Amino acid sequence: MEEYAGHASALIADVDCTAAGKPLCDSNGVKGFPTIKFGDPSALEDFKGGRDYDAMKKFADENLKPMCSPGNLDLCDDDKKAEIEELMKLSEAELEEKISEGDDKIAEAETQFKAEVETLQASYQKLMSDKDEAIENVKNSGLGLMKSVLAAMQKGEGEGEAKDEL
Repeated sequence: MEEYAGHASALIADVDCTAAGKPLCDSNGVKGFPTIKFGDPSALEDFKGGRDYDAMKKFADENLKPMCSPGNLDLCDDDKKAEIEELMKLSEAELEEKISEGDDKIAEAETQFKAEVETLQASYQKLMSDKDEAIENVKNSGLGLMKSVLAAMQKGEGEGEAKDEL
């Protein structure tokens, strides 16, 4: 934070999500700690890179710079400018509806994902149980004794082997 203090285009901040910063964390989807976010303050993205200083510094140097946005149209290509201009023509209510639709699609994808993971978990548990039961059945059928007899035969200790007597 000290290295970027006073930087014209970068803000690095620490927020305590358990205290006064909780509303900010909640509105940005922070669910675990530590969480690192980056990007436009109105549309922060999750940081998935390394957590040591060198990795974060490299990411910041390579990626954190002014970017195309309604406040920086000069940084946008023609397609993105046109997209922003179309969105700017919408009313706040229309934009909120589009955002809500997008958020709903994300929530639906999350719900579907969680349901499928639960199905996979149940299937996994059943497979583990079946495997453990099969192994136990094989072991109970005398596998250990068979291995002992085989080892004894290979050492020449089994019956029917000629024994040298003095």
